[in-house]
Amino acid sequence: MQQNNREVGEKYERIAAAYLQSLGYKILEYNYRCPMGEIDLIAQDGEYLVFCEVKYRKTKSKGTALEAVGRQKQRTICRCALHYMVRMGQMEAPIRFDVIGFEGEERIHIQDAFQNR
Repeated sequence: MQQNNREVGEKYERIAAAYLQSLGYKILEYNYRCPMGEIDLIAQDGEYLVFCEVKYRKTKSKGTALEAVGRQKQRTICRCALHYMVRMGQMEAPIRFDVIGFEGEERIHIQDAFQNR
């Protein structure tokens, strides 16, 4: 039986979270939802709040996992990050936007993948 996209997404989000934890990150939120959208993972890396998008592609036929995080998705993540920071009273915290892409079983982690726009 084929898994649906949400199940596959959740599987790779869990793998990404375990990977980040192995690097010493503390996972603060999974699938943070707000009126502006969703962020897959929010973590603490030292002093940084890290807003992390996780993308999976079975093959590169429709582009790479990292290419899937275009300008519109970046804007959505930035808006969600602002919502989270206001809600949690963390407006002064340094932040970073990371992308973890899976292409097949290959993992690619881009720290500071894009700037707040």
